[in-house]
Amino acid sequence: MDTHAPQRHLRSWQRRKQARPGEILESALAVFAEKGFAAARMEDIAARAGVTKGTIYLYFPSKEEVFKSLAREHVSRSLLFATEQAEKFEGTVFDFLRHFYAGFMGLVLNSDVAVLPKIIIGEAGNFPELARFWREEVIEKATGMMSGVFTRAIARGEIRDLPAELVAKLAMAPILMCLVWRTTFEKTSDRAFDYDAFLATHCDVFFKGLAPEGSAS
Repeated sequence: MDTHAPQRHLRSWQRRKQARPGEILESALAVFAEKGFAAARMEDIAARAGVTKGTIYLYFPSKEEVFKSLAREHVSRSLLFATEQAEKFEGTVFDFLRHFYAGFMGLVLNSDVAVLPKIIIGEAGNFPELARFWREEVIEKATGMMSGVFTRAIARGEIRDLPAELVAKLAMAPILMCLVWRTTFEKTSDRAFDYDAFLATHCDVFFKGLAPEGSAS
């Protein structure tokens, strides 16, 4: 008789229980990408995750909380990592921005996470609480992180003395453009959008505009 079987079963069940929130969020992201937020139902998420709707409510009290958890898991965590990298980055502000764009573009182009800001843009009028959450959790944190990057760069004399918060928003603009194109217009166009060339051109123009007169970025 295997006296260790109950313990193994318990450990397996505990691992399964701990994994369920992640599995539910992964399924929710796929459902949101396919249906949008308003049309997505908890039943759809449950079916894709292979659980009952009641199981989802054990972890997430509402569809809105599922969305917020997705944003925290994927976007907020990436922003936290970027903030940590920015504070200890030893290169120039231009080096950091190239590194930042490369990292976030991988997230934008290769993941369904790109659908989250699309949902906010398209459905904010019907779900103002989600829009408020996104502004506070994503936009303000991203702008704050970038403002710190540019404030330090100004202090070092790397860039012109410009309003750091406005420059931060300009820095984030190409990511928004790429997100909107990929999630909204890409399937309607017969011409491929060259994201790499777009970002390279943005960096060329943006960096020259930031650099002190008589210097090169």
